[in-house]
Amino acid sequence: MLVVGDVMLDRYWYGDASRISPEAPVPVLLFREEEHRLGGAANVAANCAALGAATRLLSVVGRDEAGTRLAKLLQGKRVEASLHRDPRVHTTQKLRVIARRQQLLRIDMEKPPSTEVLASKLADFRKALRECDVVLLSDYGKGGLTHIATMIREARRARKLVLVDPKGDDYLRYKGASLLTPNLAELRQVVGSWGNEKDLASRAHALREKLGLDGLLLTRGEDGMILFKKNRKTFQVKGDKREVSDVTGAGDTVIATLAVMLAAGEGFDSAVRIANRAGGIKVTKFGTAEVTLEELFRSERRKGGGG
Repeated sequence: MLVVGDVMLDRYWYGDASRISPEAPVPVLLFREEEHRLGGAANVAANCAALGAATRLLSVVGRDEAGTRLAKLLQGKRVEASLHRDPRVHTTQKLRVIARRQQLLRIDMEKPPSTEVLASKLADFRKALRECDVVLLSDYGKGGLTHIATMIREARRARKLVLVDPKGDDYLRYKGASLLTPNLAELRQVVGSWGNEKDLASRAHALREKLGLDGLLLTRGEDGMILFKKNRKTFQVKGDKREVSDVTGAGDTVIATLAVMLAAGEGFDSAVRIANRAGGIKVTKFGTAEVTLEELFRSERRKGGGG
């Protein structure tokens, strides 16, 4: 797997918040401990590796403590990381303040990478392209995928599958990819609001055809997923009914599972079914987390199914 995109360091501050500040109507957190996890494209890569795929990650971080910590976390996940260091960039961080497993506040720290560093990442991408089966582009809108149109074009020319987790309202930059995986809010931002399921299908198929995609996978949370395919065909899978702990990073798990299953030879429908199962497992876990093959197989054995 070749994963390219915006990486983040997810930080969690845990504590107790049993009183309100006398200075302002806000809770006071009695800090207890801090935890660091992989976020963004780094979490996608970790999920690919957890499923047994040889995984390489290309991204940009700052020459700072957060970038160093992120690199060490990736080593522990068996991800081969090529992280360009830019002293003019601060490694993107998301700091979540947690009390009793409830998020009180999130603080984002970010700065777009320089064009010089992005250009060198494109050179690394071309070298890594020959060794991968699937290219996974994780776009979080942080500036790390300025050359995404070129990456898609060159990967498709090399006959690689290209999966994209999109962001923003300019989907033309994803033209020619194999598969896009927007959620409901992201798709609505591009095609507008739909009145019913038939209207949704019409808009989604029109977008897929406009962009020349093999498929457009709409993720709908607890309502499952719909894959819009060529010839205006669709494949729908219902969501797994589970007790939701945290949806953070669920989209990362879904697209990583899709990519690995496609690389392993599964068809689109089968890969979507398995990715839906993986997403259901992820939301039972707090924070960004990986889902393993063992968890997927155990879940399937309980259902008595195959695939």
